[in-house]
Amino acid sequence: MTIVPPNDGMQAGNGLTHHYVDTNGIRLHYVAGGSGPLVMLLHGFPYTWEIWSRLMPILIAQGRRVVAPDLRGHGFSDKPNDGYEKTNVVSDLRGLVAALGETQIDLIGMDIGAMVAATWAIHHPADLRRLVLSESLIPGFGLEEMMNPATGGYWHFGFHAQVDVATMLISGREESYLLPTLKMMSAPSDAEQTARDLFLPHLKTSAGLRGVLAHYGPLVADGQENRWALDGRLKLPVLILAGAKGLPPKKLVEGARDIASDVVTATPIADAGHVYAWDNPEGTADKLMAFLKLA
Repeated sequence: MTIVPPNDGMQAGNGLTHHYVDTNGIRLHYVAGGSGPLVMLLHGFPYTWEIWSRLMPILIAQGRRVVAPDLRGHGFSDKPNDGYEKTNVVSDLRGLVAALGETQIDLIGMDIGAMVAATWAIHHPADLRRLVLSESLIPGFGLEEMMNPATGGYWHFGFHAQVDVATMLISGREESYLLPTLKMMSAPSDAEQTARDLFLPHLKTSAGLRGVLAHYGPLVADGQENRWALDGRLKLPVLILAGAKGLPPKKLVEGARDIASDVVTATPIADAGHVYAWDNPEGTADKLMAFLKLA
């Protein structure tokens, strides 16, 4: 199945519209809608903006302007060979915010998107009103421990970080390698079909596969950059979210408390896995809006 890139201005349904922006030397695809304070939603590996598509109309109805980009390497955004350092990905997105005419946003990230969001907060805290981190670990503040399989960490970090080797070995086997993981990450019974329809088609080219893996290559350097840049604990409010069937949030909470002084945790989102906003958008919106509406 081939996915045809949408035209700029094409309707995406539910009050959402496809757009493109030239920023930091690449072309980013994003979907936006609504009016009011801007909320940016950052997806993770190996997804696209669509992981937020069920949540976005609910936030619009709550008086928020929403924007969900495809990170570089993902979806309909450009897939350059390099530039996947999280500080550079932040530069991509800061360019998008400027193009939207905004100066300060609420930022929500999951998985790799949460790593980008945490890096943004560390390096440019004045850009953000509130920060939501979920289903992830923070480079420099807990991620490295969980990258080490010898101490019980996740093996895939090291494999994916060998970007070209991983691309070579997975190419032609995208479905057999990724589909079990994509199915496991989502709670509904139709998770496998959703992955086949929405996400796997983006990954069945060498550029698409390499683009999503490339975010893993600089993770150790990302952590070093974050530790060097953090100048005292951040003052902006931080919320930790997790799906009830997603990743255990303990290490993320610990890392967030290392970088910020105002960290709160929400009860896990019921009937939801790693991709909680797709699995239970109403439950996600309830927890997000309770946090975003705080004075």
